[in-house]
Amino acid sequence: MSENSHDHHEAHTGPVKTPMQMLLLSFASFIIPVFIIIGLVFYVTSANKTAPGSSDIEKSVAQRIQKVGTIEVRDANRPLKSGEDVYKAQCAACHTSGAAGAPKFADVAAWSPRIKQGLESLVTSAIKGKGAMGAQSGGDFNDVEIARAVVYITNNAGAKFDVPAAATALNTEKK
Repeated sequence: MSENSHDHHEAHTGPVKTPMQMLLLSFASFIIPVFIIIGLVFYVTSANKTAPGSSDIEKSVAQRIQKVGTIEVRDANRPLKSGEDVYKAQCAACHTSGAAGAPKFADVAAWSPRIKQGLESLVTSAIKGKGAMGAQSGGDFNDVEIARAVVYITNNAGAKFDVPAAATALNTEKK
């Protein structure tokens, strides 16, 4: 009977026999999971997975900054756009409302002193920029088309400039 009770007592002591073992066991049961969690977090965050929706953001950013990184090949042989078309596309935004001090379309008083400077001077200002107006060159229209827009605007304000027909008709390089 004593042997039986001794076996019974032995079965309930468990694997921990000393305070040192107890300390090591509690340390391991706390620290090991912490390191596992840190490792998993590091693994998940370092993986090159795109979060849901981020690919759309990257795409929209790429579309917004695209203009800077692309080379646009324009058809030099396409028919020249009329001054009115160029005006509506590129000039009207400011010259219709007078935004940022732009002389308004068909405002003879505002345009008269400018028209007196001559067409070449006005075209140079449009192409290179002047005051609040940024350079209009390098956009969707070539310099001759911008010159045609200048003629369209100024002629509607009382000027009598001839509409430039081709690149040779207007030399904007000399200053």
